Amino acid sequence: MIPAVMGAWFLFAESRQPVEFRMVVGNSPLSVELAVTPEERARGLMYRESLADDRGMLFVFEYSGRWGFWMKNTLIPLSIAFLDHEGNVVNIEDMQPHDTTVTMPKGEILYALEVNLGWFARHGIRPGSRIALPEQVTKIVGNQR
Repeated sequence: MIPAVMGAWFLFAESRQPVEFRMVVGNSPLSVELAVTPEERARGLMYRESLADDRGMLFVFEYSGRWGFWMKNTLIPLSIAFLDHEGNVVNIEDMQPHDTTVTMPKGEILYALEVNLGWFARHGIRPGSRIALPEQVTKIVGNQR
């Protein structure tokens, strides 16, 4: 099973085609695009004119740390949930388009989930909530170590 995941990882890294997963956050389904490479994480949701309400982007880091985010060249307002290695929400912040202020987690994180502004509040997600990450995502992190 691991070779298949590794094969998918290399295909993803080489093709640069978006990899998406369906997950449930709270009780709400969400399709997330993965940002795994440094280039994908740097670009994030920049230049997009809209984001469907049931979509987001999951940033996956190589190791836990205090990873900051800004909104340079981002056209839509977003909310970000910073997640620790187990998927627990450390904190949630709202971010406005084109703001170059760096938004930081309140602790070490391994993941960050960006969605439309207010999505977490509308779906009852708050600091301390646990977000179940798809097994494929946790395997990617394991393969990076």
